[in-house]
Amino acid sequence: MVIEEIDIASPKAGELKVTMKACGICASDVHSIAGAWGGRLPAVYGHEAAGIIDEVGPDVDGFHVGQHIIVSLIRACHRCYFCARGEPVFCETTFRLDRESPLTAQDGTPITQGLRTGAFAEAIVVDASQAVAIADDVPLDAASLLACAVITGYGAVINGTGIEPGSSVVVIGTGGVGLNSIQAAALGAAQPIIAVDISNDKLAMARTFGASHTVNPLEDDLAAAVTKLTGGRRADLVVVTAGTGAAAEQGLALLRRGGTMVLVGMPPSGVTSRVDPGQLAHDGQHIVGSKVGSARPQIDVPRLLSLYRDGRLKLDELVSNRYPLNDINDAIASAARGEAIRNVIVF
Repeated sequence: MVIEEIDIASPKAGELKVTMKACGICASDVHSIAGAWGGRLPAVYGHEAAGIIDEVGPDVDGFHVGQHIIVSLIRACHRCYFCARGEPVFCETTFRLDRESPLTAQDGTPITQGLRTGAFAEAIVVDASQAVAIADDVPLDAASLLACAVITGYGAVINGTGIEPGSSVVVIGTGGVGLNSIQAAALGAAQPIIAVDISNDKLAMARTFGASHTVNPLEDDLAAAVTKLTGGRRADLVVVTAGTGAAAEQGLALLRRGGTMVLVGMPPSGVTSRVDPGQLAHDGQHIVGSKVGSARPQIDVPRLLSLYRDGRLKLDELVSNRYPLNDINDAIASAARGEAIRNVIVF
C-alpha cells in the first residue's frame, strides 16, 4: 500500500466531511486490497471509522461541526422499499458518492472510495446517513469498531435468528466479528456457547467474551464435541464468521434439525459450498445470510453504547494494537496473518 497525498472534495448536499480519529482494519479491507471481490484501482479502503465532523453540507439535519460520530458503510435513503422495511443495508437508492468519488490524486486522477468510506485517510466525505452521533467521552478507537465488527457480529445473532435464553450456539471463527457474535449470544443468555477456531490464543480470548466451551478442530473432533454439549441434537444456531466455503459446510454439519445457520463471513468471489437440498428439506434447516448484521446503525449503535456504558458490552478489549497512519502496511500485514482481533489506525 502506497501512502500519498490525495485531494478530498468538500461535501455536497446531504454529505459530511469528517476528520478521522480512528479506523479499524477489518478482514473485508484486507480481502478488498487483495482483490477478492474485484474492484477498481487506485483506491482508498477502510470502513470501520470514527471521527469528528469538520464540515456539514447543505440539507443535512441533526449534525454539526465538532460532533463525534462513527461512520459505517451503510448508506440509506430511508424511503425506498428496503429502507421502509427496516433493512437499510439493502437500500436501493444510488447516491452521488456512488457515482462520483470525493477522492482524487494530485494529478486529478479519480481514486475509488473503497467500501463507500475510504477511511484509511486523514479526512473523508460520506453521506450523512452513514453517520451516527456518539458522546464525546466515548473513546474513538473503541467506538470505531461499532461501525462494522460489533454491529455485524452482534446483529448476526440478535437480528432475526429467533435466539432465546437457553439456545445452543456455535460460532465458527473468533476474530473481531466472531467475538461479537459470542458476546451477543451471552447477552441473550444462550447456553452452551461454543467457540470454534484453529487458534488456541483466539479461543482463550473467546472465553473472556462469553464462550462457555471452545473447540480447536485441529485437536479435537468438532462434530462429536458439539453433539455431546448439545444433548445429542447439535446446535440451535450456528454462526459462520470465517469466510470460507469449507466453514459453511462445517457449520451445516453442526446444526440440529430445525436449526438456523447464519453466514456472515464473505469468501472471495467464486467460492462455493455443497448442500444436500433433500437433507436440508428433510431436517427443516434454515440457511440465512447476514450482511453487516442486518444492522440499523441509527438504532443499534445507541443501544450498543448503552450496553457498553453499563459494562455489559466489551469494546476496549477488541482493540489489539494501535498504529499511526504511516505504519498502516504493518497493521494490515498483521491483520492478514490473523495476529490481532482488531488493529486500529489512530490519527
